[in-house]
Amino acid sequence: MKIKLGIPKGSLQDATVQLFARAGYTIYASSRSYFPTIDDPEIECMLIRAQEMARYVADGVLDAGLTGLDWVAEHEASNGANGSVVPLADLVYAKQSFGKVRWVLAVPEDSRYRRPEDLDGATIATELVRATEAYFARKGIRVKVEFSWGATEVKPPVLADAIVEVTETGSSLRANRLRVIDTVLESNTQLIANAASLRDPWKATKLDNIALLLKAAIEAHGRVGIMLNVRRSDLPQILALLPALQRPTVAPLSDDEWVAVNTIIEERTVRDLIPRLKAASAQGIVEYPLNKIVI
Repeated sequence: MKIKLGIPKGSLQDATVQLFARAGYTIYASSRSYFPTIDDPEIECMLIRAQEMARYVADGVLDAGLTGLDWVAEHEASNGANGSVVPLADLVYAKQSFGKVRWVLAVPEDSRYRRPEDLDGATIATELVRATEAYFARKGIRVKVEFSWGATEVKPPVLADAIVEVTETGSSLRANRLRVIDTVLESNTQLIANAASLRDPWKATKLDNIALLLKAAIEAHGRVGIMLNVRRSDLPQILALLPALQRPTVAPLSDDEWVAVNTIIEERTVRDLIPRLKAASAQGIVEYPLNKIVI
């Protein structure tokens, strides 16, 4: 028995392969094949566009797949099928960063439109058609939403009055002299599964294990471990310096006057913390990388 797993083809592909590597899976994707290899004989991978992933998972073509919350919302808005797929893991990573992306409503900088309500009767260009229609319907605003095949940022004001476009940093919008007037939705990557697949005990266990390892890899991102030795008498001032994930582990050493301290901290704090630990009489300080943290 195998799990049929969809890997998002396109902008998320490299970030997804890297996430799986940190989780302990090696995926090799050839430019000539839509079937990447993975070093787990119980998983069969297929490259699918993120925009189509929810449909194939919902239809049972795939047991599970990774796609954005935005495309799950688009699929459900298109089919009127809330809950058509089951979310297994909320994985906050994107193509450029470990953060969420936003679908924003944007207009030209010199446009008269200031609020979504100002767009009553306007034309909106976007790739996220159904979710955008649902957004305006909730607000009671009448608009015409047109599908955009690409280069959406260049369409206003000639081809559309406004756009709904995804952004991570906002740099592309600023480069095209666009101004954001609202956020339509926030999105991040999800591991989603087919409900029927989860009724199979073997598949459910396998998918739960994959979800566990992917979430552990996300938790470890940007964090490192710190080990150090300290005299018992100096321990309180050392513990006061450590922003622990839970609580530092303190273990006795062969010399009763000394203890070992082990904890997890944000990597960005290390350069400031290590000199302070040294000044507080810590010795044998070791920083080590983390691949996974299971909470």
